[in-house]
Amino acid sequence: MLEPDGGLSLTIARVVQRLQGSSLHAQLERQARVSLHKPEIKLESLKEDIKDFLKTSGWEKKLQNAVYSELNVFPSPCHPAAPPEHIKEPLAYMRKAQGSWEKRILKSLNSMCTELNIPLAQKRPANEQKELLNKWNEMGTDEPDLSLFRPVYAPKDFLEVLMNLRNPNYENGEQPSFRNHLGLIQVPLKVKDIPELKEDFSELGLNIGQLGIDDSAQVPPEFFENEHVRVGQKVLAEQDSAAAQQYVRQGCPTALRADLWALILNISNQPEDILYYEQLKSNVIQHDLLVDSLIYKDVKLTASNDDYYFVFEDYLYQVLLCFSRDTSVLEHFTYSSATPPKSYIQGKLGMEEYAVFYPPNGVIPFHGFSMYVAPLCFLYHEPSKLYQIFREMYVRFFFRLHSISSHPSGIVSLCLLFETLLQTHLPQLFYHLREIGAQPLRISFKWMVRAFSGYLATDQLLLLWDRILGYNSLEILAVLAAAVFAFRAVNLMEVTSLAAAEAVLADLSTLKVMPLLQIFLFATVT
Repeated sequence: MLEPDGGLSLTIARVVQRLQGSSLHAQLERQARVSLHKPEIKLESLKEDIKDFLKTSGWEKKLQNAVYSELNVFPSPCHPAAPPEHIKEPLAYMRKAQGSWEKRILKSLNSMCTELNIPLAQKRPANEQKELLNKWNEMGTDEPDLSLFRPVYAPKDFLEVLMNLRNPNYENGEQPSFRNHLGLIQVPLKVKDIPELKEDFSELGLNIGQLGIDDSAQVPPEFFENEHVRVGQKVLAEQDSAAAQQYVRQGCPTALRADLWALILNISNQPEDILYYEQLKSNVIQHDLLVDSLIYKDVKLTASNDDYYFVFEDYLYQVLLCFSRDTSVLEHFTYSSATPPKSYIQGKLGMEEYAVFYPPNGVIPFHGFSMYVAPLCFLYHEPSKLYQIFREMYVRFFFRLHSISSHPSGIVSLCLLFETLLQTHLPQLFYHLREIGAQPLRISFKWMVRAFSGYLATDQLLLLWDRILGYNSLEILAVLAAAVFAFRAVNLMEVTSLAAAEAVLADLSTLKVMPLLQIFLFATVT
């Protein structure tokens, strides 16, 4: 274990190293130089005077937000002697399972390449580049023939892999099963119980005002909303990321949500950010990738058929096509259990100097991937800002929903948390569904993998995502999934098949997220 002071010094060193190469560092240096010409800067107290100038001009706050963002995204430092793969994933059997899963995905992608006789990447002819540029804002009107393309995998394929996960240390042990766990996930990970969740999500308590609750006995809704908006405006005026993150735990007022989320994620959409987005767009125009067709196909199969999101089809193409070219996304693989796939220049297979990451961002889209972007289109209408918000949401949260890891917000832990909550607090329902071949996780898995996007009404989904940002955790997805089963428990006790159980839970669009969470967490007998 690291000593507390050792861990702190390692964290400081890492944050300093990362910020030194950033545009913020260059801007701070520039501002410090500019301040030298100001009369209030004295040579005898130069250091302190420059610090005061940076503080009063707002640059100190920007630096604080950047440091806070780094601390939120990157994991706590391991022991200096720990190998790099331990930062990615400490458990060897999880790393092995993730590696095997990646090979399956690549095999599926390569076989599609071979079957369709389509290269992974090729330069677009000049006329095609011009045509794509002209219709950039109306790509949804394009109807390419995608009948031969299929998603590389769907959530149900991923669930089958997770169901077969085993810790080899337990395999031949005397214990008949892990904690007598009757669910589909059979790995011994530590997940929280209701008392621990109550403590973690204390701001969701029954006696605390919430946006998304229509009738609170403690605080009249109108009074709370007016006061909450006033506080939200003050948080935005202060431009403090940490304060914004605490604030959104009680929900965001609709008018302030876009700015508050951007503040939490430390997205400011500077001119250099817009230029970077334009460069990505230029890369899309110039080169055609096989994953482009997978993105088109996914949008057509999901968002285009959704009553809430079909109007954003053009935005989805723009964001996802640019995302596939963004090599800055590769950085998240330092703390993700996944490894970016490699491709080789034709005829140079296995020669590392001719290897490139494919796609350039290292992320192969799967069925439903576009639904991570769709809800954000309600908040951001400027493509470059929408893009940056999505990219930051992905590298902080969404990547954990489709990779195998032991992280508390990883999909394996979420599945186990969901099953444990149901088995502990609704044992009759859990056992009944298990007996009729309707294991609850088979129904709820797709909700959690998509972070409920496409299942809840958009206003409710955004209230849920407020809390993901506020708590910097995805655990609330598993709690909500269990709360939905608790809410429909009476109907579910009467079903006799998986199909019937799925029918009872087919439509979540009328559910109110916050009352469900509050009742499940704070009105459940423990």
